[in-house]
Amino acid sequence: MKTHIKSRSPLFIGIFLALLTQSCKQQSTEQKAHLAMNTEIEPATTKKPLSEEFKKYWYAGEAEITSYTLKQARYGQIREGDAVLIFVTEPFHNQKQVKADGNNADNIPVLKLNSTKNYLTGIYPYSIMSSSFYPVHDNSHAIKVSFSAQEWCGHVYAQLNNRADFEIRSHSYFESESDTNTNLEKNILENELWNKIRINPNDLPTGSLKIIPSLEHIRMTHKELKPYDAIVSSTSKNGITTYRIVYKELNRSLEINFTSSFPYTIESWSDSFQDGYGPNAKLLVSSGVKMKTIKSPYWRKNSNEFLPLRDSLGL
Repeated sequence: MKTHIKSRSPLFIGIFLALLTQSCKQQSTEQKAHLAMNTEIEPATTKKPLSEEFKKYWYAGEAEITSYTLKQARYGQIREGDAVLIFVTEPFHNQKQVKADGNNADNIPVLKLNSTKNYLTGIYPYSIMSSSFYPVHDNSHAIKVSFSAQEWCGHVYAQLNNRADFEIRSHSYFESESDTNTNLEKNILENELWNKIRINPNDLPTGSLKIIPSLEHIRMTHKELKPYDAIVSSTSKNGITTYRIVYKELNRSLEINFTSSFPYTIESWSDSFQDGYGPNAKLLVSSGVKMKTIKSPYWRKNSNEFLPLRDSLGL
C-alpha cells in the first residue's frame, strides 16, 4: 500500500487533498445549517422600536413584582391563595433558548414573565409556576413557554420551544399523559399575550382567532393541547382596558384587566371555566386582584435581612 501511494504524482495527491478538504467544508456547512434550522426560531419580522419610557422603566436593573389575592377553582370548589407576577427584561440565547450567561450575537432581548400561584386543596398544597419569554421588539411569538405544578400526588411539567414549529415536551405522573412530545403549527399563544400587554397592548389581536390556551389550563383540566377557536375583544373604560378571550369549545372565558396607559400594569383577571369531575363539575370563576407592586433586583436580596420585603407585598 505504501508503494502504491508513492507511485502517485504530487499533482494527483494535491488535487485529491483539495477535493477532500472542499467536501469536508461543505459537509460541515450543511451540518451547521441543519443544526440552526432545528434549534433557532425562524427569522423575525422587522423589530418594532422601543420607546424611551419603555427603556427607562424596564432597563433600570430591576424586576417588577406584583402580588395578587387569588381565588382558584380546583376540584369543583374555590380555593383561596396568593399569586405573583414577576416581569423582568433579560438577554435570551436564541439557539439554546435559555437565559444567556453573557453577551452573544445570538441573544434576543426578552420580557420574561414568571407567574406563580399557591393555594390549598384541603390538607395539601398546590404550587404552580408558568414562564414565558417574549421578544421586547414584539416581532415574533414567544421563544419559550414552560409550566410546572407540584402537589402531594406528584408533579407535572410542560415546555414549548419556538423553532420551525412549536415543539412541546410534557411530563406527568398520570399514566394517560406520562411523557409526550408534540409538534404544533404556530398560532397565537395565550401565555404570550400577558407579555404583549406590557409591551404593546395597542397591537393585541382581536376578532375570530385560533389560540393555544395556556399550558396551565391545558394541564390542569387535562384538555388536548391544540389551537382552539376563540372570540377576542378589547374594551376600555375609566382608564382600564379589558382584554377578553372566549373559547366556546372549552366553555371558558378569560378577562385580563390592565391600565390603559403605560406601563400597562395588570390590575386583575378572571377565568371562568368548567371545573371538577363528575357530579362536582361546575362553572366556576378563578380570579386575581392586585395587592401591591414593588420594583426590585430581587435576585440580590436573598439573605434573611430582606424577609420584610415580603410584607411589603402582602405575602
